Amino acid sequence: MNETPQARQPIRHPKLAMVSLLMGAFIGMFSETAMNIALPNLMASLHIDTSSAQWLVTGYMLVIGIVLPLSSLISKCFTTRQVICFALIDFIVGAIISASASTFPVLLAGRMIQGVGTGLILPLMFAVVMQVFPPQKIGAVMGICALVIMFATAIGPTLTGLVLAKLSWHWVFWLFVPVLLVALIFAFTSLVNIGKVTRPRIDILSILESMIGFSGLVVGASLASEHGWMSTPVICSLLIGLVVLICYVHRQLTIEEPILNLKIFKNRAFTIGACIVMIDFGIILSAVYILPLYIQKGLLLPVALTGIILLPGGVVNALTSAISGRMYDSVGAKKPVMIGFAIALIGALMLAFGSTHSPVAYIIAAHVVLMIGCPLAMSPAQTSALNSLAGLESGDGSTILNAMQQVVGALVTALATSFLELGRSLGTGSGAERFTHGAHFGFYFTIILILIGLVLSLQIGEKSKNH
Repeated sequence: MNETPQARQPIRHPKLAMVSLLMGAFIGMFSETAMNIALPNLMASLHIDTSSAQWLVTGYMLVIGIVLPLSSLISKCFTTRQVICFALIDFIVGAIISASASTFPVLLAGRMIQGVGTGLILPLMFAVVMQVFPPQKIGAVMGICALVIMFATAIGPTLTGLVLAKLSWHWVFWLFVPVLLVALIFAFTSLVNIGKVTRPRIDILSILESMIGFSGLVVGASLASEHGWMSTPVICSLLIGLVVLICYVHRQLTIEEPILNLKIFKNRAFTIGACIVMIDFGIILSAVYILPLYIQKGLLLPVALTGIILLPGGVVNALTSAISGRMYDSVGAKKPVMIGFAIALIGALMLAFGSTHSPVAYIIAAHVVLMIGCPLAMSPAQTSALNSLAGLESGDGSTILNAMQQVVGALVTALATSFLELGRSLGTGSGAERFTHGAHFGFYFTIILILIGLVLSLQIGEKSKNH
């Protein structure tokens, strides 16, 4: 008689153990998208220009990009509860500093402190899921995690817009504090340690290479949006980041106790799944970056309407994430991923055919179709990748996926901006018509990513066996 497969590390209340992680991840991702719509208010209040204000987004991503690759090492030096409690307290401190700030340097410092918390929580959340839930439930729980992250990303601009309509930008940060305090209570009472605290030897050179390599790529890509790809600061930053990252990879593959176990890329299922996750993440970011600009500068609709127009797609994105997680449990990853990319292609093509006179309903429909397709592919691909790894390797896999997403996020945003400006420069007619032409080029880039995702989906094997 076949016994029901058990969790790798069974605990009494796995759902309660996830509450603090889900709440922390929600605030972390909410914070990442909330800033975009608040930047004009911040610029006026703090008397700063666009390039300075952009560092409130870039600085946050930069710190996450530095901390994420180290999270696997940190989780081996401290218990899960210690790391998450520190991350939540750190985020609370950063939020209070930001909320109290009256100058740009203080606000930036608060934002970067918050980045440390997010960088620790995200990879641990997925690693805990892989350990405390039985194999037949992992897909559904990963779907819930994806739902929380996607919903935070979707609701961020809309909720921030509502706050800014009645209150000052300081309240965006004050709102984080009570949610994080509740998460901290759950972390103290319900979170247990996952894995063993082995306190491995700390390789200082690897840490330095990781920090310089990842930050070089993130900063270089972020600066490209403002200065262009061929500017000296961008070339130098990307070159330094790439060279140091190559040295980092070589070191991790050759030393006895690597900070990050990159040998898991020998696992074909993980590599294919990871590549699909990165492509899908790039599709979402490129479209979500271009679409609000197109609505405001191509359709000439007010900022207040932008968040409302994007809300249906965001909600559908979150709901589809939960459903797609359950689909993995029953049919595996290949079918949902292929169908997801096919649906996303329809949505992206609809956006690429938009004009300055497109009805709002058409734009909402295109966005909803895209936001059905992308999460339909995302959650099964991520679950397939992590489920192919044995034991504590899933922690390294989760760290790698989250670290790569920060780099991909910066690169894709910069590339989307470049395509947007290229199309704009080649366009003719009014300002709105030229901007719409530029948006088309940006959406062509999204379509290319979708086609790459479709090709990769053909390489997914059957549902991997759980270790």
